[in-house]
Amino acid sequence: MIEGVKGLIAAPLTGYRDDGLVNLDVVTPYAELLQANRVAGVFVNGTTGEGMSLTLDERRALSERWVQAVPQGFRVMIHVGHTCQTESRALAAHAADIGAAAIGEIGPVFFRPGSVEALVDYCAETAAAAPDLPYYYYHMPSMNQVLFPMSEFLRLAEEAIPNLAGIKYTHSDIADYEECLGFRDGKYDILFGRDEFLIEGLKVGAHGAVGSTYNFMAPLYHELIAAFRAGDRAEAERLQAISANTCTTMAGTGGFGSGLKAILKTMGLDLGGMRRPQVNLSPEAVTKLVASLKDAGTFEYLNRVPVKFENK
Repeated sequence: MIEGVKGLIAAPLTGYRDDGLVNLDVVTPYAELLQANRVAGVFVNGTTGEGMSLTLDERRALSERWVQAVPQGFRVMIHVGHTCQTESRALAAHAADIGAAAIGEIGPVFFRPGSVEALVDYCAETAAAAPDLPYYYYHMPSMNQVLFPMSEFLRLAEEAIPNLAGIKYTHSDIADYEECLGFRDGKYDILFGRDEFLIEGLKVGAHGAVGSTYNFMAPLYHELIAAFRAGDRAEAERLQAISANTCTTMAGTGGFGSGLKAILKTMGLDLGGMRRPQVNLSPEAVTKLVASLKDAGTFEYLNRVPVKFENK
């Protein structure tokens, strides 16, 4: 059994300068913000970070800067998925070279495997490029339409991927998630990936989670977890309702990532805009979003240690 992730892993956004280039300078204050609010690590270059919209050089540079910016013990997990597996393997090897804590890989997003066996074979080849790093399969069928039972994936991958550490499980199939947690008496680290119903993961035994709203309201989730573990289900459910409402409200703007950046900007962390095809919210939409989230109670649980950073 591996030593699994405990607590919250944020999926950081990528900061951009006014000219559209990646802003590496924002990484250090961003990392300090997350550490100060008791986030345990980051999953870099994933969906929230627009990894698939970045060049390989940008992805490598971001990975390096995050590893450099954090203290020992703060986990930097690097997403290495790509439409070309040669590039995925190169990113995996790079993550190992720079001292990342782990790698993750979403399944193929264009030509998709036709079976669990084919998916395992694919993942095994990427994982082999960084054999000494823990490898996590990134299960997010809403993005890549690769919808196989992950319990079956674990059964087949157990021998095929020696450095398999677990799954970043961003899907709503709680029964399959629970089966993965119990596989081989909890051998693998199954990270819960849906912020809006984290409590459902806790009910079946989740101990680690990866999410985008952990970027700005980690205090809410810390209180939710504490209330759940103390047996105060009513308080845990109340906090989860705020989380769910926050996620729904932000998704309703048509620009979830832009909404995340707008909230972080109110805290002093200016990450710039978004890359196409994602949209940037108008000033009017941002004002409406902020007002809605204040009414929903979200702002009562923003990260308690803000930073000041001016995007250049």
